[in-house]
Amino acid sequence: MSDSKSKKYKLGMIGLGTMGRNLLLNMADKGFSVTGYDKDQKMIDKLEEEGKGHHLTGFGDIKKFVDSLGSPRILVMLVPAGPIVDSVIDELKPLLSKGDLIIDSGNSHFTDTNRRVKELSKDGLHFFGMGISGGEEGARFGPSMMPGGDRNAYNDVAEILEATAAKVKGEPCVTYLGPGASGHFVKMVHNGIEYAIMELIAETYDILKNGLEKSDDEISKIFTDWNNGKLQSFLIEITGEIFLFKDKKTGVDLVDHIKDQAKAKGTGKWTSQVSMDIQLPIPTINEAVANRDLSKFKELRVSLSKRFPKPKDKLVLSLEDLENALYFAMISAYAQGMHLLVQASREYDYNLKMQDIAKIWRGGCIIRATFLEDIYEAFEKDHNLEHLFLNEKVQKIIEKELPSARKTIVTGLQAGIGMAAFASTLTYFDTLSTGEMPSNLIQAQRDFFGAHTFERDDEEGVFHADWNKVSK
Repeated sequence: MSDSKSKKYKLGMIGLGTMGRNLLLNMADKGFSVTGYDKDQKMIDKLEEEGKGHHLTGFGDIKKFVDSLGSPRILVMLVPAGPIVDSVIDELKPLLSKGDLIIDSGNSHFTDTNRRVKELSKDGLHFFGMGISGGEEGARFGPSMMPGGDRNAYNDVAEILEATAAKVKGEPCVTYLGPGASGHFVKMVHNGIEYAIMELIAETYDILKNGLEKSDDEISKIFTDWNNGKLQSFLIEITGEIFLFKDKKTGVDLVDHIKDQAKAKGTGKWTSQVSMDIQLPIPTINEAVANRDLSKFKELRVSLSKRFPKPKDKLVLSLEDLENALYFAMISAYAQGMHLLVQASREYDYNLKMQDIAKIWRGGCIIRATFLEDIYEAFEKDHNLEHLFLNEKVQKIIEKELPSARKTIVTGLQAGIGMAAFASTLTYFDTLSTGEMPSNLIQAQRDFFGAHTFERDDEEGVFHADWNKVSK
């Protein structure tokens, strides 16, 4: 390997764990000369073993690693978000030259990315936040990638990213998104949508298993059949496969031995937090985050389940209604996420192109689905589309699926099945499609107890009423 280490490489990967190593191997498969750096020699050895036959190698010395790269140097980091990212940047800075590009492909918070962009620009260095979706398999064979930063710097790496990304209809699932932290922001919202869809599928599973009393084999077949229709998506596909996986220890279905306590890495919570900061509601994502948190209170849940047993009557609901309801709910989840991106683009001057985002989500990523083609077409038809529900094709789908959604949600709630995410999609739609909300009463209450004033619907200006005269 010593001869190959004397050559100049096109790109360097910092962090040779599962994601970093597989992405680097993917790039090497496409004919690019790439190298990696890791403090763990075992990771370097693994890279070189799996990368035999490619112009690819690994380093354990960061200076030798940086020196092995051609100019401008392109470095991709796949390390845990937070202080470790700053630590790696501090190590790199003395070794880099003006015009070099650092790409953070971990799930960093977009505000951290904003800070790093500003700090590194003072030294003439480019910094990109680039979300990557697709997991281990996606990284190895074609992920969806969401880069944001300096437009000219993107040109230095575009060829590699476009070759490495997943392809849909021959088009790469990567594009330049916008300035600053736009890439990490889009990935954060992607993950929020992912939380919502996973929760909706989990609630559907609850209905199938505990409401309709279906076996794991039957549930697997249902999801597999659904994946051949309008619900076709990566998450529906793998759900069907999960129920067929046997536990080597017990011989029964593994899913039945997994604790019902969901964990999270924080990106869903970040999505909820920023939506409240910019006052753009995404209730289904919020409920998905909340339900993961509720699942952790196992002892409390078990105790309350004994005190408040569920109705014993078997739930009566057709699989067709359930399929339609899940389709409606998934559409609502996507619509909420896209609306958040529309508003955030204005708030943070990202100048996001929604059609491009939908386009690169069609393949490679965790939330890829047939419906993303409809989302892409909607925003491609109208680049200024405010909300997905305003698109005529989507409106026709909603009209068709809405009765099933109402029936499924009411039936499930009456049976005592927790359907927070499902219910939120319906109340979101009903409220958003209401011309006259009861919020006038809230304004009256605020003015009554706090003199917060109100506006009138028949006269311009700001007003305050002497409500105490009524109470007296």
